Amino acid sequence: MDTLFTFLKVFFVGGVLCAVGQLLIDKTKLTPARILTAYAVAGVVLGAAGVYGPLVKWAGAGAGVPLTGFGSALAEGVKKAIDERGAIGILTGGLTAVSAGVVAAVLFGFVFALIGKPGDKP
Repeated sequence: MDTLFTFLKVFFVGGVLCAVGQLLIDKTKLTPARILTAYAVAGVVLGAAGVYGPLVKWAGAGAGVPLTGFGSALAEGVKKAIDERGAIGILTGGLTAVSAGVVAAVLFGFVFALIGKPGDKP
């Protein structure tokens, strides 16, 4: 029963984040790029304010995987690096915190670009 509740939490939180994004696409004139940027910035702001961390602990991947989780990870990385290295952490902390995810995204994108057929979809 505990596992079922965990899956429901993850699905609910991730679904709400995705539904908000879909509503922004459908009901506003915002471009998808602006919405993605807004999600990342919201994650940074909520992470820096200490609000997003508890949500990630409670909802797991439902909050940690979407783009808001990326922004939150940037903020947490900066906080940690400032504590460890001082002001230079402002520049290095966020990049260090999300580097593995960025490298994985670039690598997988490259591999699938080699495998896939280029061109527009009909």
